[in-house]
Amino acid sequence: MEPLEKLKEWASDPENRISSVVSFDSSADRLYPFDFTAGNLELTDQILADTAAFSAWVTKKLEDTSSRYGIGGYNEHRTIYSRSAHFDTAEEPRRLHLGVDIWASAGTQIFNFYDAVVHSFKNNNQFGDYGATIILKYELNGLTLYALYGHLSLASLNGLQAGQFIAGGTPFAAFGIPAENGNWPPHLHFQLMFDMQGKEGDYPGVCQFSNRAVYLNNCPDPGLILNRTFNIPAE
Repeated sequence: MEPLEKLKEWASDPENRISSVVSFDSSADRLYPFDFTAGNLELTDQILADTAAFSAWVTKKLEDTSSRYGIGGYNEHRTIYSRSAHFDTAEEPRRLHLGVDIWASAGTQIFNFYDAVVHSFKNNNQFGDYGATIILKYELNGLTLYALYGHLSLASLNGLQAGQFIAGGTPFAAFGIPAENGNWPPHLHFQLMFDMQGKEGDYPGVCQFSNRAVYLNNCPDPGLILNRTFNIPAE
């Protein structure tokens, strides 16, 4: 069985208790679906160039819609990465998003969705990068899966050790402020990988569109995990 089919089978089994990655009440809390493609004409170059203005725009969207969190982004071709040279290459800029973003205020707690161990962690502190990053390793009925948690607070890295066990449902990190999360409005980048390809503390969260098939094959839809608690459909 292919890794994706194994993951779908595991995630659909109600016996496997998947915890929400943030505190969320599906009966009361609203999610706002953010769109960061070229179709979103509200996000001007002026807003994107100013992290404070970008943060204010995100916050206002959540407040205006009475949404506790914003969410979205998997397999989304985004124009917002033009704000950082980190995503530009000579051949083709990186614009295709490989994870799901959850937008909320700095300091929002992050919970481990299932029993795991720390694979690696790092402060990727370039402008536009992840900032503080933690990668957890999961063993799911014979399937090895990795989850990247990016744009964290620097304090989230304190005391971590590779191989450290973190139980499912345990709070282990928090959303960082722009000064420590790669200069983004506060949010969590949540991404799944079958193969870390030798990388530690980092894995591309955005790829060139021409490499879409290769990266999506290794980075399945995080909705397979999130839809158990957020009720969002996986592709």
